[in-house]
Amino acid sequence: MGRAGCYYRGAESLASLPCVPHLRPLLLLLLALCYGAHRGHCQVATPQCRIQKCTTDFVSLTSHLTPALDGFDVEFCKALRAYSACTQRTAKSCRGNLVFHSAVLGISDLMTQRNCSRDGPTSSTHPEIQPEPCNYHSRTQHTHTHPHAHTHPHSHTHTDTQPGYLFCGLFGDPHLRTFKDSFQTCKVEGAWPLIDNNFLSVQVTNVPVITGSSATATNKITIIFKPFEECTDQRVYQAVTDDLPAAFVDGTVSSGDPNHNVNGNNGDSTGKVRALWISERSPGHHVELHAGYIGVTVIVRQLGRYLTLAVRIPEEMAHAYDATQDLQLCLNGCPTSERIDRGGHLPLPLPLPPPALGLHLQHPQGQGQGQPSHTAPNSAPQRFSVEGARARCREQLELQDIYFHSCVFDLLTTGDANFTAAAFSALKDMESLHPHRERWRIFPPSSAYTSQPITWLLLLTHFALGSALV
Repeated sequence: MGRAGCYYRGAESLASLPCVPHLRPLLLLLLALCYGAHRGHCQVATPQCRIQKCTTDFVSLTSHLTPALDGFDVEFCKALRAYSACTQRTAKSCRGNLVFHSAVLGISDLMTQRNCSRDGPTSSTHPEIQPEPCNYHSRTQHTHTHPHAHTHPHSHTHTDTQPGYLFCGLFGDPHLRTFKDSFQTCKVEGAWPLIDNNFLSVQVTNVPVITGSSATATNKITIIFKPFEECTDQRVYQAVTDDLPAAFVDGTVSSGDPNHNVNGNNGDSTGKVRALWISERSPGHHVELHAGYIGVTVIVRQLGRYLTLAVRIPEEMAHAYDATQDLQLCLNGCPTSERIDRGGHLPLPLPLPPPALGLHLQHPQGQGQGQPSHTAPNSAPQRFSVEGARARCREQLELQDIYFHSCVFDLLTTGDANFTAAAFSALKDMESLHPHRERWRIFPPSSAYTSQPITWLLLLTHFALGSALV
């Protein structure tokens, strides 16, 4: 038979199977699409009449079926009932449409031929996609799309909204940004847990920056990814000053089978990845750890002699802990006795005293103004004036938020210009991981800098230099 001068989406797949008896009536439907053709155009459904969509869905549901398959009759009848239901929904808007009426007759004939009952289950035009068990985003998307789906036994609660994420960061002398966006400056010398839940443990070790001072900074980070079902066994990552490895302590760089895709910026699949893997961004300076099975991202950097840390974690994972795990700095902040700031007030300290006060300082190298932004890891401490510290920090931190003031604080306290880069990197890591843009910026109370400057200077001098003046 010659060409009818019209095109119908899905016709090719049907016409390619003319020998399959159950599809022959549908070929008649396709001919009906061209009935009444005028000037090369078929009679088509109006925007309100969705018969073409009904037919296209039926083709997609049955194109893979053959009579030789087990359960063919059941699946074909389900598809026919779905087709019939679709025509009923659009019947009012398709009155007088020859395509619609031909489809209704064809469906009735096919149901009779295949002994299909009018009542029974129907096929879905959107078949359920099974979640990838070692991909947190896939699991949670499936759970929220299917509220009655099985949830993980560790989950405490279930909501109908998309999962929320929390951010925690630690840098400098040391400054802590908690899950609640509370910004604190602490002493916390020694080993302290930042995160400790059923899935993840993060511990930092802080050491004195200057002999005889309570000012500390992080020189060791230990991260434990705990076993999780079939996705991964336990993996431990440890970084110390001058040793920022691109592997776990057992020498591996990933864990779990490569069982899900990662998409590029344009949405194209870039290949399979594992449940847990390490990405080295800058050898010896910047490493990222991705735990796709629990939705966690960790950024570890070394700047100068010390380390910084940034973590994004799903809220449900962060809150999966028991009473024995309540000491978590990211969750509850630093103990009051370890706080240097007071209620968000970060006092500016006096400039570093000369070596005669008993502090173990290397030879000063000027006031810090006009120095390059990146200093050598072992550069000697400098004696910054308040204006010199502000000028140095302003080179990389234009907005005078809490990261800027933390930078000034660190330069005055330690004289280590590397803390400028640490504050800048901490800000950028926060911007890349913090889920709520409207909470990015934190500004300290102005009274900490204007109303009582002498009181706050003396207070910080007591904290930062106290032991040296005893």
